[in-house]
Amino acid sequence: MDEFFKKLPFLDHILKGIGQIMLQENRWTGLLFLIGIFMGSWQCGVAVLISTAAGTFTAMKLKYNQAEISAGLYGFSAALVGVALAFLFDATALIWILIILGGALAAVIQHFLSGRKFRYLLFLYRNHMDTGICTASFYPYSASAMLSAEVVPTQYDDFLTCTNGFGEVIFQGGVLSGIIFFLAVFISSPVAALYGLAASILGAGLSQWNGEPVKEIHMGLFGFNAVLSAIVFLE
Repeated sequence: MDEFFKKLPFLDHILKGIGQIMLQENRWTGLLFLIGIFMGSWQCGVAVLISTAAGTFTAMKLKYNQAEISAGLYGFSAALVGVALAFLFDATALIWILIILGGALAAVIQHFLSGRKFRYLLFLYRNHMDTGICTASFYPYSASAMLSAEVVPTQYDDFLTCTNGFGEVIFQGGVLSGIIFFLAVFISSPVAALYGLAASILGAGLSQWNGEPVKEIHMGLFGFNAVLSAIVFLE
């Protein structure tokens, strides 16, 4: 398969960029992330592909460090901008244009911050900044139906809360998406996956102790930051 991706380096950069959302320089992790996103929403899946491609293409045209491009480091912020915009807003022509521009802008911001001493701390918040810049001017725009989708409780919610935390890292609330994301990290780095799982459980437990809504805890909304933090500090 290495020979296949040598013939399609741009695709390899894109998949690694998606994998870098959870600090995994692994094309198969990126592919599984993409599958999990498509399972949750085809709009989010397409948005991730387009925005990651835009960010990677921008980095290539601006002649940023080739090793960093190959590792997917100019793809993950772009990927998160794309999936966030698709999740937050109705998929109109204007939003698709913004997804492309947002992906390109994310690569530029990524390059500006990459040499700073605080880059690892900023990793946790950089995607929120990029998304905030892109969404601030379009706040009155019609919201996506995904924002108001009803979550149906199941008897397995307590058991699946920990993997739902993985899903919410990439704005996916589906049970299968969360499981796939966990497995995607596990095949690249079992230790990172298990640290993330433990952090998600801890985040859920602390949130329940603090009296947060059980429904939101089960969704993984109090676990995704814990997952990312555990993986980042492990690196």
